[in-house]
Amino acid sequence: MPIVGYQRLSLRDYPGRLCAKAIIPGCNFRCPYCTRQDLIFDFLGMDWVTFNDILSHLYRVRGYLTGFCIGGGEPTIHNGLLEFAFKVKSVGYKIKLDTNGTRPRRIKKLLEEKVLDHVALDIKAPLDRYREVVQNKVNIEDVEKSIQLLRRGNIDYEFGTTVVPGLIEARDIEEIAQTLIGSRRFVIRQFKPGGCLDPEYDSIRPFRINELEKMRDRISPYFAEVRIEF
Repeated sequence: MPIVGYQRLSLRDYPGRLCAKAIIPGCNFRCPYCTRQDLIFDFLGMDWVTFNDILSHLYRVRGYLTGFCIGGGEPTIHNGLLEFAFKVKSVGYKIKLDTNGTRPRRIKKLLEEKVLDHVALDIKAPLDRYREVVQNKVNIEDVEKSIQLLRRGNIDYEFGTTVVPGLIEARDIEEIAQTLIGSRRFVIRQFKPGGCLDPEYDSIRPFRINELEKMRDRISPYFAEVRIEF
């Protein structure tokens, strides 16, 4: 499985834990506001990180770091994900997976093998607007299956959505929240322009803090926890 980035310390990628993070390239979405188009189009020319280097670091910092995040890109499109997670788990780390939820069978297998401790599922849009937002083919039923896997499972999880003026706004967040009512945690993510897949999005001004807070307050009754991520 390709690994094109490794963050040796992250304070924000695993709630409640100091963690390391592996960046897995490739993605089956083409969200116009994405700022990591290099992970979609250019990763074959990027320097890859070896698992041995990661494993060596994880052994050295074991006890100081307790979490490990697998992010991307979209990690679940790669066949080697389960083997990779097994190896990290064997060192003694709690594993968090960042995913767009389009590979429910792979997520189910990871859950059955008990290699995941936390899953962050990125909900791109209200279900009836997914194809418009991700600008690629997507089986909405797969996303729904992944949502149900987490809601019915026994590991920690969170759903989150990036809010982008003109594309994903307050009314969309409320519609998404209504479909996820009763879930544990929801994260409202601030859009950060700069190097977007669609250059027109680079000129969009993100929502102000007070606008994000209004969104949070509006959907707070639907979840056990709602937070804003900048």
